[in-house]
Amino acid sequence: MQPVFEDTRLAGIHQKVLAGERLDFGDGLALYRTRDLLALGYLANLVRERLHGNITYFNVNRHINPTDVCVASCRLCAYGKKAKDPKAYTMSLEQAWETAGSGWSEAVTEFHVVGGLHPFLTLDWYCELFRGLKQRHPRVHLKALTMVEVGYLAERSGLSTLETLRKLKEAGVDSLPGGGAEIFSERVRRIICDHKIGGGEWLRIAREAHSLGLHSNCTMLYGHIETDEDRVDHLLRLRALQDETRGFMAFIPLAFHPENTPLCHIPPATGFNDLTNIAAARLLLDNIPHIKAYWVMLTPRIAQVAQRFGADDMDGTLVEERIYHDAGATTSRSLRRQELLRLIREAGREPVERDTLYRPVTRAGTTLAVLA
Repeated sequence: MQPVFEDTRLAGIHQKVLAGERLDFGDGLALYRTRDLLALGYLANLVRERLHGNITYFNVNRHINPTDVCVASCRLCAYGKKAKDPKAYTMSLEQAWETAGSGWSEAVTEFHVVGGLHPFLTLDWYCELFRGLKQRHPRVHLKALTMVEVGYLAERSGLSTLETLRKLKEAGVDSLPGGGAEIFSERVRRIICDHKIGGGEWLRIAREAHSLGLHSNCTMLYGHIETDEDRVDHLLRLRALQDETRGFMAFIPLAFHPENTPLCHIPPATGFNDLTNIAAARLLLDNIPHIKAYWVMLTPRIAQVAQRFGADDMDGTLVEERIYHDAGATTSRSLRRQELLRLIREAGREPVERDTLYRPVTRAGTTLAVLA
């Protein structure tokens, strides 16, 4: 039986989805402007189950944020601090290495390393950090530094971003996270993050990383001053780069947390906003295989529901996320593996533990095996 859509725009999109046709800019606007959330979720779930069936992925990872000192003063950020701020911190190499290996009994398969744009930490310092992590944890995948951090380190070192990426790869970096993309609209960036590289630069550095065999994720920050047109433009620019490089592994929609930022007057995103962005991303990003519902920002409850709205991944255990908690996130800083398994199963999905490159991980006692 054919579904009946109250929003007639979705009926046309439904036909495209069934035929496997690519959606265009106008379709994207229709996705964001519909108020028929259940119909939107239905469409996104068709694509999600076509790609991944009943599986929901997760991983056992650890976040390492070496410093919150940052030369930028982005209006969207509650994390970065100036070097003279008495509350600021910067780990020594030894502290970072100790943090990576301490206080967690589960076998971690990924270190996720991001931080501020520190005025004194050099490219050589980061390379030493990564070499030390690899020496101590040779089997752990090192996902480190956003395109923004790469651009900043390149500028400070007097190297091209391509050469900077080569040095990071030689030091042990295996892939890059997707942060710092925010919204590619230059009008918006001038207001919320004018101290960062532009959207075109972010895409260029991602292209270079992919050319070196460094996969990455990609993101979009929503729920601030952006328009529907800005969101669709952002997603289609990511899709265009993916057509070219096939280097993006996953897309993560990130809800803006206004608390403790200069934009605290903006109301926080609602569950309706969260699910709309996840569903729209699944429908528009036909060439990016995975959509994450990042539980630390969405809450585990919304992340569960998102598994029926286009998402096929709930991220990981995190241990210990700082950036979004400084912006007012009230979720736990970590989840145990067993809790992630429970959340996924209660959502009616089949949990599959993965490594960073989405290869299944099997566990037998305390040993790990990655199935290529």
